[in-house]
Amino acid sequence: MRFRNIILLSLLIIATTARAQVIFDARIDTLILLIGEQRELTLDVTCGAQQKLKMPDYKPMQPLAQDVEIVELLGTDTTFLDEGHRMQVLQRYSITAWDSAFVLLPPFEVEVDGQQYKSNQLALKVLTVPVDTVHVDQFFPPKDIQNNPFSWDDWKPVMWFVGINQLLALILLWIYSRWRENKPLIRIIRRKVKLPPHQVAMTEIERIKADRKWAEEDSKEYYTQLTDTLRNYIKERYGFNATEMTSSEIIERLLQEQDEQALAELRQLFTTADLVKFAKWTTLINENDANLVSAIDFINQTKIEVDPNAPTEIVEVPEEVKQSQKRSFALKAVMWVIAVIAVAFVAYALYLSIDLIR
Repeated sequence: MRFRNIILLSLLIIATTARAQVIFDARIDTLILLIGEQRELTLDVTCGAQQKLKMPDYKPMQPLAQDVEIVELLGTDTTFLDEGHRMQVLQRYSITAWDSAFVLLPPFEVEVDGQQYKSNQLALKVLTVPVDTVHVDQFFPPKDIQNNPFSWDDWKPVMWFVGINQLLALILLWIYSRWRENKPLIRIIRRKVKLPPHQVAMTEIERIKADRKWAEEDSKEYYTQLTDTLRNYIKERYGFNATEMTSSEIIERLLQEQDEQALAELRQLFTTADLVKFAKWTTLINENDANLVSAIDFINQTKIEVDPNAPTEIVEVPEEVKQSQKRSFALKAVMWVIAVIAVAFVAYALYLSIDLIR
């Protein structure tokens, strides 16, 4: 048992040491290049995932050795190994050389947990561009412009952007027309059954009847509301504008539809109402109740029942002034956003077109 524990402890120490080991390697895709050519330099570092790694910070045009310099950083890739316990970092650079020579690049350095690690040393052979020294006077003219075959695939992005821009222009034009006419983008429509005149009048009379207290205190208001209800009912029932007529004019007009006896109670009601409203006539509670009953009887005798199968009437909900202002501001904001997007699409489509034409 003791021997097995010693073996397990030794394996644990070895695994921990292996995980903490730092491996640093540098390599170039080829060791031979012509003057001015570019090659890829890769720095490969493997260390513990929890260790703090600091890679070299090379800048473009920074020299590595005599006549050898960094062109650009091509990218950095990180891969985790051993179930996430170790990581491999690859940092790639593009390098070039400007003179023919055999160059030894100095070792590269990285820092892991504050400790410096050096890579292997690389050798680079730079060759000159071959020159025809025999026919020094022989020159070759420039080549003709090459006409590449037309491909719709190259122009697909441009056509997509043009199509989207046309769609945005149509949407912008439609929104602008709605804004000029002060109309919402989406009209709010509600379907409801229009109540017949006698039902509307009876509902209002029930409300007046329920408020008996204020009827006792203010007879003028009571008769004003009662006669207004009757005027609205007569207007809807008989089709003439009773709300703009006097009481006598209403009775004379109704005589064309009803006889004198049928309108006797209604005439008495209007007469009492005129006296209360204009002559400060004082009425009793039972007289008020009698006139209310007269109004109900007149409505019941003249009402026309509505066909239950009648089609519903479409009523558009009016917009409030405040809502109209908010809608106008929102439409302006939407128009500006669409206009900016459309201009961006046009600019990008022109950029792609110019690039393809070149």
